[in-house]
Parts: sequence; structure tokens; C-alpha cells
Amino acid sequence: MKVPRGPDQGDTFDSVDAVKPRKKGTKPASAQTSSSTPSVAAQATAAAANTVGEPAAAAEPQEATAPTTEPPSPAQPPRSEPPQTPLGRIPVMNVSPCVDNGDRPAKSVVDEEFVVTANVFREGHDAVNASVVLTAPDGTEKIVPMECVNEGLSLWEATVAADATGLWHYRVEGWSDPYGTWRHDAMVKIAAEVDVELMLEEGARVLERALDSVERTTEQKAVLTDAVAAMRDSSHGVQYRLDAGAADPVRTEMTSRPLREMVSPSTAYPLLVERQLALSGAWYEIFPRSEGAVLDAETGTWRSGTFRTAAERLPAIADMGFDVVYLTPIHPIGTAARKGPNNTLNAGPEDPGSPYAIGSPDGGHDAIHPDLGTFEDFDHFVARAAGLGLEVAMDIALQCSPDHPYVEEHPEWFTTRADGTIAYAENPPKKYQDIYPLNFDNDPEGAYAEMRRMIQVWIDHGVKIFRVDNPHTKPVQFWQWLIADVAKDHPEVIWLSEAFTKPQMMRALAKVGFQQSYTYYAWRNTKHELQEYVTELATETAHYMRPSFWPTTHDILTPYMQFGGPAAWKLRAALAATLVPTYGIYTGYELHEHIARPGAEEQIDNEKYQYKDREWYRYEPGGDREGQSLSWYLKRLNEIRASHPSLHWLRNITFHHADDENIMVFSKRRRLPDGTDDVVIVVANLDPHSTRESQIRLTMPELGLEYPDRFVAHDMITGAEWSWGEHTYVRLGPENEPVHIVWIRR
Repeated sequence: MKVPRGPDQGDTFDSVDAVKPRKKGTKPASAQTSSSTPSVAAQATAAAANTVGEPAAAAEPQEATAPTTEPPSPAQPPRSEPPQTPLGRIPVMNVSPCVDNGDRPAKSVVDEEFVVTANVFREGHDAVNASVVLTAPDGTEKIVPMECVNEGLSLWEATVAADATGLWHYRVEGWSDPYGTWRHDAMVKIAAEVDVELMLEEGARVLERALDSVERTTEQKAVLTDAVAAMRDSSHGVQYRLDAGAADPVRTEMTSRPLREMVSPSTAYPLLVERQLALSGAWYEIFPRSEGAVLDAETGTWRSGTFRTAAERLPAIADMGFDVVYLTPIHPIGTAARKGPNNTLNAGPEDPGSPYAIGSPDGGHDAIHPDLGTFEDFDHFVARAAGLGLEVAMDIALQCSPDHPYVEEHPEWFTTRADGTIAYAENPPKKYQDIYPLNFDNDPEGAYAEMRRMIQVWIDHGVKIFRVDNPHTKPVQFWQWLIADVAKDHPEVIWLSEAFTKPQMMRALAKVGFQQSYTYYAWRNTKHELQEYVTELATETAHYMRPSFWPTTHDILTPYMQFGGPAAWKLRAALAATLVPTYGIYTGYELHEHIARPGAEEQIDNEKYQYKDREWYRYEPGGDREGQSLSWYLKRLNEIRASHPSLHWLRNITFHHADDENIMVFSKRRRLPDGTDDVVIVVANLDPHSTRESQIRLTMPELGLEYPDRFVAHDMITGAEWSWGEHTYVRLGPENEPVHIVWIRR
């Protein structure tokens, strides 16, 4: 049986020109350089001209020609054989970022800057240099100069960015720098009056080689030709002639368009460049059945909300500035072992059940719960969202109610226990009797194909984002194949991994395709915990895993949120919205829904098991609860995010010092296309119960400032302004605001 193969299954090897041992007295064969290797097209043409059954054309007699005056290409040395990978003439090692030795791509979005580093060095004392080469999907290349940031470790780096979506590649090229070698040696030797004329002539020849080797404009050529003439003009003094060849204009020209010799490329590593929403966005989660749900006071029965009534909530979500409205599962729900309120096992006939217990006689994962409406109603919801600037994210939970059609039609897709029963989901001591997990190992070809078909149904109805429930309980190999197969025709699709599990599994899911990942943010509360965790996310894993911060979800209500009061709810939303580019809010956050079910870190009367009418109208102007909602605060956070591009990136965070252990200070800085800096500083009191005062110390160069500088600090939450410098006093807490979000006004 043939199983669909992921993009990385099987081994592939780069071809290596192995050099056979030679007999004594024979000359070594020269390995071809990359510049002399025939192109694929050329090789194909040559092969076509020598097909089997057709004699090769006889060689035409050639007239004798005079020998060329060009020097012969330097002979190439024999190359190392496996298990060694041959090094280039200039060693390039430890290229970063590099995901699993290049087996999987690093990730970025359009115009997102990231740093490429490598160790580049050579023998002896001649100058060495390095460049990053970015190759676009269409094959065009962009060369970015690197800078040596640690000479002792031969560490080079460059900041690069890709300007279009698609699969790019990047490599580091080490190369000999003849001009750098000459400039250093000439300045030393001529100062010591050693080989003066010889050094000047060698410098002139280096520049002439540079003129012959690199295309330049007339003005750029003039910089070098004038220098050559001056170095050879013995009517001037030696220092004048040296300065002519080593002057800043010449050095700048040779840096911008260098003479590169012995160019030695590293492996080309893949870089997947995706749309902006893959990195940065604000999500808002709803249960569609609750939006518009109505309780009949006389009978005590509920009428479910529909896609039509849920669409009426969309303008309020859009007005708060969210980018994505995320829907919990919308499929038919089984009745077997249906869960009742607060996860009980005694569901009544009117209880709706958990939407994660998917499947009934009304259909499965490719169907809509009849109470929510039809596909026409769903299409109306998606279109209404799009008209308001919202994308729809859909929850994908690959698990089934005992009533799911798969159970009868494909029993091989489940795990059968020794007593003949199908195993339901468990996470001991938790039991999920209303859910059968899918088994992808018994019939992988059939199960893979069906999941791919099902996903396409929703893509065809306008869904471009999928939030996947518990992907760590399914084979990583499956996700690798599915995400890659969808991307062939729909590269715009985004996948969010809801995997609260061991770090290696979370990282693996990100590496094989998930664009975003839930995180441990909800449980990181102290300054040390937050700074350590965000530093890890912004450095160690940033080139493949993009975090999504959620203060609460329908499954998570931490003690910090239960007992922290309104200050905690402001604080955690503000940190989620500014520490990382993507964050999410579960509906009802505005209302400070903080009461937990006894013994659990989730809300009492959990919406996962019942309807919830939040009576939004009561919080609107004129309502009896006007002013009691945090919707204004969420709106302000999203306005700040929208107007400050520095908050759209992950890797640009810097933490600063505060004397108080409960005060956390960080900044984000981004250079804009007009050459200005967008800088945002966040100062947060992590203690939601007390107002605290502290001195903070800003690392001014990280803000694009000098240490003595002062600047206007504009608080974008309150509108207040202060004069700040390196050392500043702050006072934050529930008495005023727990967080300053400051924009530096120059």
C-alpha cells in the first residue's frame, strides 16, 4: 500500500565529485568550479544531441589559432570524499539560521528582517570577507555584505529581508579580499618604507582587476581609474599616492562592488517567506452558537445562535481592531456520551454538548450543525467578515463522536481495544468519553486522503486559517504531509498549532509547517519567567516557530486571572499584544469572566458545554452596565499595534532594567522605509494587587539614542507625556494604570 509521502521523507544527497586515487607520475584531475559547470539546460541540450541510435556528429576541422593572452584558470585541488563534506577554498561554517541542518526551511514574512551569521576565515593573514546571497523564487539573486562582529571567533553577520512570498534560499559566500589585503599591507609596509613602489604598483593592479571583473557605472569607474593613475604618478609624494588608493571613496566603492576571489559558497538553505498575517495578527475567539442564543425564561430552554445572528457580532469585533475571528467547531455534535454542563456525564435532552465531540447522523467534519444554518449561511458569515476586514479561522479537531459517520464507514481509522470497544480519548486522569481519536496508522493512505479532502471543503468556502486542536496527538509525519500538500495550491493558508505539550513536540510541529503556535504564556507570570521565555521565543526558535499569546481560552483560566482583579486583565492583554506579534482574546474577556469551576483552571459554566448569552447590549452606551467592559482597552491596544510597525515583529525585542522585581521594561524598535525609527517602550507592573514605584534604566543605544539624550515619552493608553532619559521614575498599579505603552517622540 502506498502512503502519501511528506516532502522530507527519504534521503537525498548532494552530488560530490569524488576524486579517484591517481597513479604515480600522473597529474591530478581538476574539479570544475561552479562558474565552469554546465547549466542543467546545457547538459540537457548536449544529451539530446547524443541520443541512442544517432551517431555523434563528426568534429569539424578547426583552424589553428594564436594562443590566448588570458592566464589559464587556476587548477582546482582534489575534493574530499564522504563522510567528509568538501569545504570551499575559504571555509564557511555554522551558518545560522539553519533548521535541522537545512532539512526544513527557516521562516519569515515579506520584508521581515532577520540576521544571518556564519564563521568565515582563512589561512594566513590575507583579508577574508563574506556575503549573504538571497535567491528569490524566480532565481534572481541579491548579495548582502556581511560584517565581522567578532574577529576572535571569525563571526560574520548580516541583516537580510525578502520582498515577496514564496520559497527562497540563502547561502553565505566566503571570499578572498585582494583589496583588503593590499590596503592593510600597504599601509604597514609603506609606513616602514618597505617595498614602497612595489606596493603602490600592486595596489594599482588590484584596482585594475576590480575594473575588469565588476560592472560599474562611468562615475563608479572614475573613482578607481583616478586612483590607479594617482598611485602610478611618481611626480607626487608617496603618502599622496597611498592615500589615493586607500581613500574613503575608493574603499566605499570596493565595499559596495568588491573584487571577490576564491568565492566559496555554503550550502543553500531554504527560506519560506509567507504573508504578514502568518507572523502578526490579533485574533478573537467565539462560539457561534452563543452569539444570538436566547433563553426562554418560561420554559428554561435555549434557542441556538446561528451564523446569521453571529454575523451581527462581527462589526463589534472589527471595531475593536481584530484581524481574525476564530470559530470553535461548527459541525454536528454526537449524542452518545454527550457531556452536560461543567463537563458532567448527565447531559439532558436540551444540552448542546461539546462541539469537539464531532459527528452525528447529520454529518461529520465536512458538515455544518443544523442549528447554525446552512453552507449559504456560512458563506454569508465569511463574506460579512471579509467586508469588515476580518479573516475567518476555523477550528479543526481530528476526533469523532461515537455517532460520527466515520465510525461505521471506516472502523479501521480508530483504535480497537482488547474487549472489542473503540478507545475513547484520555489524558489520565481526564477522560473524554464523548470523543474517539482517529488512528492514522491502520490505513494511512485512506485517512490522509480523507483529511485532505475535508480541509479543501472549507478552503473552497473561503477559510484560509485553521486553528488545529491538539495536533500533538496526531503523527507529526501526517501534519508535514497535509500542510505541504495544501500549500501547493493554497500557499496563503495559515495553520495555528494548539499544542500545550513538551517543547520538542511543539517545536517539531512548527518545523514541519505550522505557521503559529500556542505557548506557555498563560503560565508565565513573573518578570524572570516572562523575560526568559520571550527571549527564547525571539532568538532560539524565532526562525521557525511563531508564538501566539492568549491570556485565557475556553479551556484556560489561571489562578493569576481568577484572583488578579481588573488590573490583571488589563496587564495580561497588554503584554500579550506587545511582547509578540500575534495574540488572541477569548470572547467574554472584556467582561472580566474570572470565576473558575471548583478544582479546575477553567471557567464555571464553561461555554464548551452550554450556551452563553452575554447580553452585549447592556454594555453599550445607555445600557445598565455601560463602562463595565474592557472593550475600549482592547480597541486601544489594537490601535496601537496597527499604528506601530515595531510591534509587528518578534525578533526586535530588548529588555531593560528596573529596580523593582515586579516592574518589567522592554522595547521594540524598527527602521521604517523613510529612514526613521519606530520605537515603543512598555513598562508593566506585574503585581496586579499593588501600586509600585521604581527607577528604570534604559539601554539608550537600543532605542537609537545616545546615553545623555532626553525624549518625549507619550503614553498611548492615557495620552500623558513625560520627559524621559536613561534613568526614569515610574509609578504603576491598580490605582491608575498597570502598564505604560510609550511611543518615543523625537
